[in-house]
Amino acid sequence: MKKIKIVRIIARLNIGGPAIHAVLLTEGLDKNKFESLLVCGCIDKKEGDMSYYAVNKDVIPIYVRQLRREVNVFNDFAAFLKICAIINKEKPDIIHTHTAKAGAIGRLAVIACNLFNPYFWKKSIKLAHTFHGHVFSGYFNKIETAFFLVIEKILAVFTARIITVSESVKSELVYFGIANTKKIEVIYLGFELDKFLAVTPRNSNVINIGIIGRLVPIKNHRLFLEAAAEALRRVDTHGIRFKIIGDGELAGELKEYSEKLNIAPYVDFLGWKKDIADVYSELDIVALTSLNEGTPVSLIEAMASARVVIATNVGGVRDLMGDVFVPRADDSTKNFKVLERGILVESGHSDSFAAALIFALKNPEIMLRMANRSRDYVSHRFTKVRLVSDIEILYDSILANK
Repeated sequence: MKKIKIVRIIARLNIGGPAIHAVLLTEGLDKNKFESLLVCGCIDKKEGDMSYYAVNKDVIPIYVRQLRREVNVFNDFAAFLKICAIINKEKPDIIHTHTAKAGAIGRLAVIACNLFNPYFWKKSIKLAHTFHGHVFSGYFNKIETAFFLVIEKILAVFTARIITVSESVKSELVYFGIANTKKIEVIYLGFELDKFLAVTPRNSNVINIGIIGRLVPIKNHRLFLEAAAEALRRVDTHGIRFKIIGDGELAGELKEYSEKLNIAPYVDFLGWKKDIADVYSELDIVALTSLNEGTPVSLIEAMASARVVIATNVGGVRDLMGDVFVPRADDSTKNFKVLERGILVESGHSDSFAAALIFALKNPEIMLRMANRSRDYVSHRFTKVRLVSDIEILYDSILANK
């Protein structure tokens, strides 16, 4: 039987969930039924590189050098032509794109190839696209955002199935008018979590509070530092440290900001770490302060490691947290909610984030129960086996729907 050929396109293999997701799917699909190929662009200089992860999985990507994060008309057009050439050579049954840039250029290339295909009405290449988040808030000004919304709505018409990683992101895409609810399917992320599930409890007099991610505006590390400064004014400074794991364009600015806030001695900038399970083993609380997210991988990994998570209420974060189990008893819980599997803070409130940190520090028994619930939850829901199975079913349904 002829195998179903899948070409997967992602903008770049930088450290983060989309890269892990793309590699796991390329490697994990049933090889008796599917043939998979991964196409990707190049990372920026200060981004963490995850190409080693692909190599470890025996996934050898085809690199399109001009496919980059920034908008550049000449590079983007050159990337479009190269992807068209790859499509014409490989003749896939389905092209599955991930992330905004690859989703736009990749789908435009498929549309063009289909239009010039003389057998279009008999056999056209099917399109799927995964929104790991979206760029419709927190990234661009109103005019730019409106332009990208129009582009996405047009591309959605030609896309057989749109995939999101959480119910919240799906609701936002429907709200923005990208597509109707029937075309959008939620498929949760999946990971190899064994090394995180093996992380043991810490036993130390020093509490380490960490944040993991690219040092870019959308991640809002300034709020993390402001919350740290407020928390340090209200707790024993000898028993708490703040760890920033990651790198990016704002690294220098954030170091200067920590000095301006007079908290530099309590903040460690650690850069990227390859063995991320070791990072979680040295943390007690994992924070996320983003202005926009899909389903954050750092929170899933932290929860699998049985670490307390405190995060802003954006994107799919709320879906990870569960239901309220500690009512807001007084002003100490204003603007944050203690939920079943984490603490949720309204975005942009550094004082509330600080209050959430202090609440966690003062309630270790509640935090321990929360961390154990978190580990149990993600260990069942976010597995690689479930992800691969869901995607294989999706591909079958796309091809069956002529």
